[in-house]
Amino acid sequence: MNGDGAEQRTKRERLATELRRLRDLAGISGRDLAHRVGISQSKVSRIESGTVIPSLPEVTAWGEAVEASSQTREWLTDLTEAAFTEMHSWRAALQRQAHLQDEIREQEDQAQLVRGFQPTVIPGLLQTAEYARRIFALFDPPYTEGNLSMAVAARLQRQLALYEESRRFEFLITEAALRCRPGSPKLLLAQLDRIASLSTLENVSIGLIPHNTEALVCPPHGFTLYESDGSAADTFVEIEVAHVRLSAGHADDIAVYQRQWSLLSQMAVFGDEARDFLATISADVRAADR
Repeated sequence: MNGDGAEQRTKRERLATELRRLRDLAGISGRDLAHRVGISQSKVSRIESGTVIPSLPEVTAWGEAVEASSQTREWLTDLTEAAFTEMHSWRAALQRQAHLQDEIREQEDQAQLVRGFQPTVIPGLLQTAEYARRIFALFDPPYTEGNLSMAVAARLQRQLALYEESRRFEFLITEAALRCRPGSPKLLLAQLDRIASLSTLENVSIGLIPHNTEALVCPPHGFTLYESDGSAADTFVEIEVAHVRLSAGHADDIAVYQRQWSLLSQMAVFGDEARDFLATISADVRAADR
Protein backbone atom coordinates (compact mmCIF):
# COMPACT_ATOMS: atom_id res chain seq x y z
CA MET A 1 0.00 0.00 0.00
CA ASN A 2 1.08 3.55 -0.71
CA GLY A 3 0.27 6.88 0.90
CA ASP A 4 -0.25 7.98 4.47
CA GLY A 5 -3.03 7.84 7.05
CA ALA A 6 -6.20 6.04 5.96
CA GLU A 7 -4.65 4.92 2.67
CA GLN A 8 -2.01 2.93 4.58
CA ARG A 9 -4.54 1.00 6.63
CA THR A 10 -5.44 -2.42 5.40
CA LYS A 11 -8.99 -3.32 4.42
CA ARG A 12 -9.14 -5.50 7.50
CA GLU A 13 -8.19 -2.59 9.74
CA ARG A 14 -10.77 -0.32 8.15
CA LEU A 15 -13.47 -2.91 8.78
CA ALA A 16 -12.30 -3.37 12.39
CA THR A 17 -12.27 0.38 13.00
CA GLU A 18 -15.80 0.81 11.65
CA LEU A 19 -17.23 -2.10 13.64
CA ARG A 20 -15.64 -0.78 16.82
CA ARG A 21 -16.91 2.74 16.10
CA LEU A 22 -20.47 1.52 15.57
CA ARG A 23 -20.42 -0.46 18.83
CA ASP A 24 -19.14 2.56 20.74
CA LEU A 25 -21.81 4.81 19.19
CA ALA A 26 -24.51 2.32 20.18
CA GLY A 27 -23.20 2.20 23.75
CA ILE A 28 -23.02 -1.59 23.78
CA SER A 29 -20.33 -3.46 25.70
CA GLY A 30 -18.17 -6.07 24.03
CA ARG A 31 -19.75 -8.77 26.17
CA ASP A 32 -23.30 -7.68 25.27
CA LEU A 33 -22.44 -7.49 21.57
CA ALA A 34 -20.85 -10.94 21.69
CA HIS A 35 -24.08 -12.35 23.14
CA ARG A 36 -26.21 -10.67 20.46
CA VAL A 37 -23.97 -11.78 17.58
CA GLY A 38 -23.44 -15.28 18.96
CA ILE A 39 -19.66 -15.21 19.30
CA SER A 40 -17.23 -15.03 22.24
CA GLN A 41 -16.18 -11.76 23.83
CA SER A 42 -12.56 -12.59 22.99
CA LYS A 43 -13.51 -12.87 19.34
CA VAL A 44 -15.16 -9.45 19.47
CA SER A 45 -11.83 -8.10 20.74
CA ARG A 46 -9.89 -9.86 17.99
CA ILE A 47 -12.27 -8.57 15.33
CA GLU A 48 -11.99 -5.01 16.64
CA SER A 49 -8.20 -5.24 16.77
CA GLY A 50 -8.11 -6.44 13.17
CA THR A 51 -6.47 -9.80 13.94
CA VAL A 52 -9.53 -11.77 12.78
CA ILE A 53 -11.85 -11.07 9.84
CA PRO A 54 -15.48 -11.71 10.82
CA SER A 55 -17.69 -13.77 8.54
CA LEU A 56 -20.39 -12.01 6.56
CA PRO A 57 -23.19 -13.44 8.78
CA GLU A 58 -21.33 -12.14 11.85
CA VAL A 59 -21.02 -8.67 10.31
CA THR A 60 -24.71 -8.73 9.40
CA ALA A 61 -25.62 -9.65 12.98
CA TRP A 62 -23.24 -6.94 14.25
CA GLY A 63 -25.00 -4.34 12.12
CA GLU A 64 -28.37 -5.45 13.45
CA ALA A 65 -27.13 -5.40 17.06
CA VAL A 66 -25.95 -1.77 16.80
CA GLU A 67 -29.05 -0.80 14.80
CA ALA A 68 -26.98 0.50 11.90
CA SER A 69 -28.77 2.11 8.96
CA SER A 70 -29.39 0.05 5.81
CA GLN A 71 -26.79 2.14 3.98
CA THR A 72 -24.21 1.47 6.69
CA ARG A 73 -24.98 -2.24 6.63
CA GLU A 74 -24.44 -2.35 2.87
CA TRP A 75 -21.10 -0.59 3.34
CA LEU A 76 -20.11 -3.11 6.04
CA THR A 77 -20.89 -5.89 3.60
CA ASP A 78 -18.66 -4.30 0.97
CA LEU A 79 -15.85 -3.81 3.53
CA THR A 80 -16.11 -7.42 4.66
CA GLU A 81 -15.95 -8.85 1.15
CA ALA A 82 -12.97 -6.60 0.35
CA ALA A 83 -11.18 -7.57 3.57
CA PHE A 84 -11.08 -11.23 2.61
CA THR A 85 -8.26 -10.51 0.15
CA GLU A 86 -5.41 -8.12 0.96
CA MET A 87 -2.10 -7.36 -0.71
CA HIS A 88 0.82 -6.03 1.30
CA SER A 89 3.82 -4.63 -0.59
CA TRP A 90 7.12 -5.73 0.96
CA ARG A 91 8.73 -2.41 0.06
CA ALA A 92 5.96 -0.30 1.60
CA ALA A 93 5.82 -2.45 4.72
CA LEU A 94 9.57 -2.23 5.31
CA GLN A 95 9.47 1.53 4.89
CA ARG A 96 7.19 1.67 7.94
CA GLN A 97 9.06 -0.82 10.16
CA ALA A 98 12.43 -2.51 10.49
CA HIS A 99 11.07 -6.01 9.82
CA LEU A 100 7.80 -7.97 9.71
CA GLN A 101 8.57 -10.78 12.15
CA ASP A 102 6.56 -9.30 15.04
CA GLU A 103 3.54 -8.88 12.77
CA ILE A 104 3.82 -12.49 11.61
CA ARG A 105 4.22 -13.67 15.20
CA GLU A 106 0.94 -11.95 16.14
CA GLN A 107 -0.80 -13.93 13.40
CA GLU A 108 0.78 -17.16 14.60
CA ASP A 109 -0.14 -16.42 18.22
CA GLN A 110 -3.82 -16.28 17.22
CA ALA A 111 -3.64 -19.69 15.51
CA GLN A 112 -3.95 -23.11 17.07
CA LEU A 113 -2.84 -24.76 13.83
CA VAL A 114 -0.27 -23.39 11.38
CA ARG A 115 0.40 -25.24 8.12
CA GLY A 116 3.22 -24.05 5.90
CA PHE A 117 4.37 -25.26 2.47
CA GLN A 118 7.72 -24.12 1.09
CA PRO A 119 9.07 -25.10 -2.35
CA THR A 120 12.32 -23.07 -2.35
CA VAL A 121 13.64 -22.39 1.18
CA ILE A 122 13.36 -23.82 4.69
CA PRO A 123 10.32 -22.37 6.53
CA GLY A 124 11.24 -19.53 8.88
CA LEU A 125 10.04 -21.33 12.02
CA LEU A 126 12.55 -24.13 11.34
CA GLN A 127 15.58 -22.03 10.35
CA THR A 128 18.83 -21.85 12.27
CA ALA A 129 20.08 -18.37 13.11
CA GLU A 130 22.76 -18.34 10.42
CA TYR A 131 20.48 -19.78 7.76
CA ALA A 132 17.93 -17.07 8.59
CA ARG A 133 20.63 -14.39 8.40
CA ARG A 134 21.70 -15.57 4.94
CA ILE A 135 18.09 -15.71 3.68
CA PHE A 136 17.33 -12.21 4.97
CA ALA A 137 20.54 -10.97 3.32
CA LEU A 138 19.13 -12.11 -0.04
CA PHE A 139 15.91 -10.13 0.43
CA ASP A 140 14.92 -7.47 -2.11
CA PRO A 141 14.55 -4.67 -1.06
CA PRO A 142 17.66 -5.26 1.11
CA TYR A 143 17.75 -4.89 4.88
CA THR A 144 20.22 -2.53 6.53
CA GLU A 145 22.77 -4.34 8.72
CA GLY A 146 21.03 -3.26 11.92
CA ASN A 147 17.57 -4.20 10.70
CA LEU A 148 18.86 -7.54 9.45
CA SER A 149 20.11 -8.44 12.93
CA MET A 150 16.77 -7.39 14.43
CA ALA A 151 14.89 -9.52 11.91
CA VAL A 152 17.00 -12.60 12.73
CA ALA A 153 16.47 -12.13 16.48
CA ALA A 154 12.72 -11.68 16.01
CA ARG A 155 12.51 -14.78 13.81
CA LEU A 156 14.22 -16.85 16.51
CA GLN A 157 11.77 -15.43 19.06
CA ARG A 158 8.89 -16.66 16.89
CA GLN A 159 10.28 -20.19 17.07
CA LEU A 160 9.51 -20.48 20.80
CA ALA A 161 5.91 -21.19 19.79
CA LEU A 162 7.01 -24.60 18.48
CA TYR A 163 7.46 -25.74 22.08
CA GLU A 164 3.89 -24.88 23.13
CA GLU A 165 2.26 -28.30 23.32
CA SER A 166 -1.26 -26.86 23.05
CA ARG A 167 -0.57 -25.68 19.51
CA ARG A 168 0.22 -27.60 16.34
CA PHE A 169 2.55 -26.83 13.47
CA GLU A 170 2.72 -28.73 10.19
CA PHE A 171 5.29 -28.21 7.45
CA LEU A 172 5.69 -29.56 3.93
CA ILE A 173 9.09 -28.93 2.30
CA THR A 174 10.31 -29.91 -1.15
CA GLU A 175 13.69 -31.52 -1.76
CA ALA A 176 14.65 -28.41 -3.74
CA ALA A 177 14.16 -26.30 -0.62
CA LEU A 178 16.15 -28.77 1.49
CA ARG A 179 19.06 -28.59 -0.95
CA CYS A 180 18.97 -24.79 -1.29
CA ARG A 181 22.30 -23.62 0.15
CA PRO A 182 22.51 -19.89 0.97
CA GLY A 183 25.92 -20.42 2.56
CA SER A 184 28.57 -23.06 3.17
CA PRO A 185 27.94 -26.82 3.24
CA LYS A 186 28.45 -26.65 7.02
CA LEU A 187 25.56 -24.18 7.27
CA LEU A 188 23.25 -26.49 5.34
CA LEU A 189 24.25 -29.54 7.36
CA ALA A 190 23.42 -27.70 10.58
CA GLN A 191 20.07 -26.69 9.10
CA LEU A 192 19.20 -30.25 8.11
CA ASP A 193 20.12 -31.47 11.59
CA ARG A 194 17.78 -28.90 13.11
CA ILE A 195 14.89 -30.05 10.94
CA ALA A 196 15.49 -33.65 12.00
CA SER A 197 15.52 -32.61 15.65
CA LEU A 198 12.33 -30.53 15.47
CA SER A 199 10.53 -33.34 13.64
CA THR A 200 10.57 -35.35 16.90
CA LEU A 201 8.33 -32.84 18.71
CA GLU A 202 4.85 -34.28 19.31
CA ASN A 203 3.06 -31.13 18.12
CA VAL A 204 5.22 -30.62 15.03
CA SER A 205 4.75 -32.53 11.77
CA ILE A 206 7.36 -32.21 9.03
CA GLY A 207 6.74 -33.79 5.66
CA LEU A 208 9.43 -33.86 2.96
CA ILE A 209 8.67 -34.14 -0.75
CA PRO A 210 11.41 -35.96 -2.74
CA HIS A 211 12.20 -35.02 -6.34
CA ASN A 212 11.36 -38.53 -7.59
CA THR A 213 7.82 -38.50 -6.19
CA GLU A 214 5.02 -38.38 -8.75
CA ALA A 215 3.52 -34.89 -8.68
CA LEU A 216 -0.14 -34.68 -7.71
CA VAL A 217 -0.13 -30.87 -7.65
CA CYS A 218 2.45 -28.19 -8.55
CA PRO A 219 1.96 -25.00 -6.48
CA PRO A 220 4.11 -22.21 -7.98
CA HIS A 221 4.76 -20.57 -4.59
CA GLY A 222 4.72 -21.21 -0.87
CA PHE A 223 1.72 -20.61 1.36
CA THR A 224 0.70 -20.74 5.03
CA LEU A 225 -2.71 -21.71 6.39
CA TYR A 226 -3.73 -20.28 9.79
CA GLU A 227 -6.56 -21.81 11.79
CA SER A 228 -7.44 -20.56 15.28
CA ASP A 229 -10.48 -22.48 16.51
CA GLY A 230 -11.47 -24.79 13.71
CA SER A 231 -14.15 -22.52 12.27
CA ALA A 232 -14.06 -21.27 8.69
CA ALA A 233 -14.33 -17.67 9.87
CA ASP A 234 -11.03 -17.94 11.73
CA THR A 235 -9.08 -19.57 8.91
CA PHE A 236 -7.06 -17.66 6.33
CA VAL A 237 -4.13 -18.22 4.02
CA GLU A 238 -1.07 -16.12 3.26
CA ILE A 239 0.88 -16.37 0.02
CA GLU A 240 4.32 -14.83 -0.36
CA VAL A 241 5.59 -13.78 -3.79
CA ALA A 242 8.53 -11.62 -4.77
CA HIS A 243 6.90 -8.20 -4.40
CA VAL A 244 3.85 -8.70 -2.17
CA ARG A 245 2.35 -10.76 0.64
CA LEU A 246 -1.23 -11.77 -0.16
CA SER A 247 -3.80 -12.61 2.55
CA ALA A 248 -7.01 -14.40 1.58
CA GLY A 249 -9.91 -15.35 3.82
CA HIS A 250 -12.70 -16.21 1.41
CA ALA A 251 -13.92 -19.79 1.85
CA ASP A 252 -13.47 -20.64 -1.84
CA ASP A 253 -9.87 -19.37 -1.83
CA ILE A 254 -9.03 -21.23 1.39
CA ALA A 255 -10.50 -24.42 -0.07
CA VAL A 256 -8.04 -24.23 -2.98
CA TYR A 257 -5.08 -24.27 -0.63
CA GLN A 258 -6.58 -26.92 1.63
CA ARG A 259 -6.93 -29.18 -1.41
CA GLN A 260 -3.34 -28.44 -2.41
CA TRP A 261 -2.19 -29.21 1.12
CA SER A 262 -3.96 -32.57 1.04
CA LEU A 263 -2.35 -33.53 -2.27
CA LEU A 264 1.10 -32.32 -1.21
CA SER A 265 0.79 -34.37 1.99
CA GLN A 266 0.21 -37.48 -0.13
CA MET A 267 3.50 -36.78 -1.90
CA ALA A 268 5.50 -36.38 1.32
CA VAL A 269 7.38 -38.71 3.64
CA PHE A 270 7.15 -38.29 7.41
CA GLY A 271 8.67 -39.52 10.67
CA ASP A 272 11.60 -41.93 10.47
CA GLU A 273 11.36 -42.05 6.68
CA ALA A 274 11.72 -38.27 6.55
CA ARG A 275 14.70 -38.33 8.92
CA ASP A 276 16.34 -41.03 6.77
CA PHE A 277 15.76 -38.80 3.74
CA LEU A 278 17.45 -35.88 5.55
CA ALA A 279 20.40 -38.14 6.34
CA THR A 280 20.70 -39.05 2.64
CA ILE A 281 20.75 -35.38 1.63
CA SER A 282 23.33 -34.65 4.34
CA ALA A 283 25.53 -37.43 3.00
CA ASP A 284 25.25 -35.93 -0.49
CA VAL A 285 26.27 -32.52 0.86
CA ARG A 286 29.30 -33.97 2.64
CA ALA A 287 30.36 -35.95 -0.43
CA ALA A 288 30.13 -32.89 -2.67
CA ASP A 289 32.26 -30.89 -0.22
CA ARG A 290 35.20 -33.29 -0.29
